[in-house]
Amino acid sequence: MYYERTIEPVIRKISETFPVLIVTGPRQVGKTTLLTKLAEKERKIVSLDNPTIRTFAKSDPELFIQRYTPPVLIDEVQYAPELFDYIKIYIDREKRCGDFWLTGSQTFRMMKHVTESLAGRAGIVQIQGLSNDEIRGVHFSPFRIDIPELTQRMSQVAPMSLMEIYERIFRGSMPRLYENPNVDRAQYYESYLETYISRDIKDLSQIADEMSFFNFMGAVAARTATNVNYEALANEVGISAPTAKHWLSVLVSSGIVALIQPYSNNALKRVIKAPRMYFLDTGLCAHLTRWSSAETLEAGAMSGEFFETWVVSEICKSYLNAGQKPPLYFYRDSNKKEIDVIIYQDGTVTPVEIKKSSAPKNAVKNFSVLAPIEQEPRKEDIFSGAAPLKVKIGTGAVVCMPADLIPVDKKNWYVPAWLI
Repeated sequence: MYYERTIEPVIRKISETFPVLIVTGPRQVGKTTLLTKLAEKERKIVSLDNPTIRTFAKSDPELFIQRYTPPVLIDEVQYAPELFDYIKIYIDREKRCGDFWLTGSQTFRMMKHVTESLAGRAGIVQIQGLSNDEIRGVHFSPFRIDIPELTQRMSQVAPMSLMEIYERIFRGSMPRLYENPNVDRAQYYESYLETYISRDIKDLSQIADEMSFFNFMGAVAARTATNVNYEALANEVGISAPTAKHWLSVLVSSGIVALIQPYSNNALKRVIKAPRMYFLDTGLCAHLTRWSSAETLEAGAMSGEFFETWVVSEICKSYLNAGQKPPLYFYRDSNKKEIDVIIYQDGTVTPVEIKKSSAPKNAVKNFSVLAPIEQEPRKEDIFSGAAPLKVKIGTGAVVCMPADLIPVDKKNWYVPAWLI
């Protein structure tokens, strides 16, 4: 069974705009399946996962492109970096859009060659696993607090119960787990980790100890929805803090973890500068932290963190599926006042709090810390060049589990998590 992907129109548009389309993302999120479905009849499809074809591409890249003349889809192209210079020569000569579709799971390796050889010639999109909307068969625009739009969504999707959401959180977002319900979830994720570490991570000379890296992934998973602390991660795994920082950057480059940066504005003081980290596939995160069922996860000590992780990952995917970089930030200051998510777009800051309960009290109390960003800057600050950026504070939200869209007050709303 194929799940239609929200990003399909974006991919078609980029292919009509650039000679090269590059689709990146973690392993097994459906990159090749998606492009194979969209490929026209005359487009050749070749995978460098095949050792014989890979050897051919590496040993004679010019002849390889003659054999697989565009339009062509080359899967796992990072295994033959020798191809990139010849792709550049071909597209500079032919000047046709959409000739090359390239995919790769090892983003950190592939993008180095893209930057060197295909700068300005390639349109790049990142995809993740299935979004909640894609699983339900609907395709919405990127999430924002637009009450009329959210009201319209209410009529298009069925409400989800708390346990239905935790079943979704526990299963994760990998297409294979939805296309074939008979796939054993635990075995799938175990195989996924083995493939990721043995094939993607092992190729990095800086990561020699595979077991330590596996333990590091577990430590990061146990800290999902928390601020990054490299010293704590390093101490738990028995590595140095610089190594922890490098390994976390590998997980981010792989599309497995997202780092949300703190929102900064000169009008706000005492802001904590450490980023916050989230696993983008909650099923993989649950597997690494050894939860055995959706029921034990919902009742467990990490229940709130997993709920927040799922909401943030769904918001991220809603932007990625529109071909946009997620405009997401968070707020935390030295007084421990926090705002889980800040959507900053078009000169407007939208505060979002995430709570597992149905109608949490005092959930918007920390939104008031943003008030200084709406104030007119002082004349002396303008003259000195230290004036803060004045922005608008938009309608805020508490993403939680209410039965309906319900106003909290004049500026904020309770928003059901399943509307994202």
